Amino acid sequence: MGATAGAVWGRVEQQDFRSRVRGTLLGVSVGDALGAPVDVLDLEEIREAYGADGIADLVFAYGRRGAVTHLTQLTLFSVDGLIRAQVRRDTGAWHPPTDLHRAYLRWASTQRDWGPDERRKDDGWLAREEWLYARREPTRALLIGFGDDTMGTLESPKSPAELGPEATARSAPFGLLVGWEPQLVVQLAVECAAQTHGHPTAYLSAGAYAVIVHGLARGESLDAAVQRALGLLAARPGHEPVSGALQHALGAVRQGLPTAARVEELAADGSADGVLGAAVYCALVGEDVRHGLCLAVNHDGPSGATGALTGGLLGALHGETALPPAWLAELEGRPTLLELADDFAMEMTQGPALHGPGGSSPGWLVRYPRA
Repeated sequence: MGATAGAVWGRVEQQDFRSRVRGTLLGVSVGDALGAPVDVLDLEEIREAYGADGIADLVFAYGRRGAVTHLTQLTLFSVDGLIRAQVRRDTGAWHPPTDLHRAYLRWASTQRDWGPDERRKDDGWLAREEWLYARREPTRALLIGFGDDTMGTLESPKSPAELGPEATARSAPFGLLVGWEPQLVVQLAVECAAQTHGHPTAYLSAGAYAVIVHGLARGESLDAAVQRALGLLAARPGHEPVSGALQHALGAVRQGLPTAARVEELAADGSADGVLGAAVYCALVGEDVRHGLCLAVNHDGPSGATGALTGGLLGALHGETALPPAWLAELEGRPTLLELADDFAMEMTQGPALHGPGGSSPGWLVRYPRA
């Protein structure tokens, strides 16, 4: 698999990249938080509870405003796993899916344990963040997939009939590997998705989402990034539902003003391909980030996952400053999100200065142990 070369980054490029990394992670989380309170409601129930326009602001869920769910939690551990994979590469142990699986097992511990276990020094700093030790409606596929140490693979996937969007929703960070070739981004996302979602529709949706984010993080338009994803999907068996959903989303843009009914039609039964298509549509037609996210959560389908995917796309496209500041101010775990985003950006742009032949930073290796 490919790698990111740190020596080619100028200061302006580093600042732009950091903004897009922050935007992606904050976007996923804000979309998740906006949609979480209405995830199980249909549009009529949403409007009955929040007015004719539906939900238009962060509201209470899990005892606070701006609370996030397992979708954000797992996205954070995706980032942690990617950093650890880069650090572990120094040892010659270069198999990112394994490092991601270990990261997801650390997430699974947050769903079982009361709090961090200080005796597990190799867990790194993220697994010691107490606010993450909260069970926020993880699906059965996630609990089964990460319920033991056996890693699902494409040859032997976990839950081979699972079509849900959860693996797709944790895959935005793979797209931030901007120094990788697009086909390798797809492959990594697909392999990691198969650890919990073994149906081709689910894991190919994850691959498509990751490579769309990858295009946006490299400065492409959303339409161009989707077209690239379609080209890469075409060679993979079972791609038809995912390709069809993306093409449907592109076509829907030309069908008049955006409506909740159109988002619902795209999301269909809530499977990964439909939610991906709906998110792409919302990101394409939104007048701004706020409008795109509100469109993504006010419909009969899975509001949380659609909001999270839409937020990741808009954050990667526009950077952190385009996100509504009032929402960011109330977002659960924002300091952790920003710290992790900045660590990821630093690792990807300046990794050799943190760990390499010339020496290693002890503090960095405490945060992201090689073990």
